[in-house]
Amino acid sequence: MSNEPIALGTALASFDALWSPRIVTRVNDYDVRIAKVQGEHMWHVHADTDEFFLVLDGELHIWLREAGGERTVRLPRGAVFTVPRGMEHKPHAPGGAAILMFEPTGTSTVGDRPAEVPGHIDATTGHALGS
Repeated sequence: MSNEPIALGTALASFDALWSPRIVTRVNDYDVRIAKVQGEHMWHVHADTDEFFLVLDGELHIWLREAGGERTVRLPRGAVFTVPRGMEHKPHAPGGAAILMFEPTGTSTVGDRPAEVPGHIDATTGHALGS
């Protein structure tokens, strides 16, 4: 990790892969990840951790499966949302988005019990910036 300031715009411009987060820094035992996203991710759950989203550009939608049924959270640029641990969710960005996520180091992008992972999704715990 760099001990110099990181310009998020420059960091985002350094890669093109969708649904393939890059780790820009760490805070204690947490990764700060950025990603470019477009289209649909997959339904998944993180049993032991919340998942924080900040929309840097575009708009992100997150489908949630709650006790009362499904709902969609719409996040425009500048909005934040935390998916509570144990909640099944599916991010999607119909028009594309750039996002920042904050989650424990080692958290998988496809949750704890992934079904078949679509080919457009990178099943990872994050890549180093510049890789």
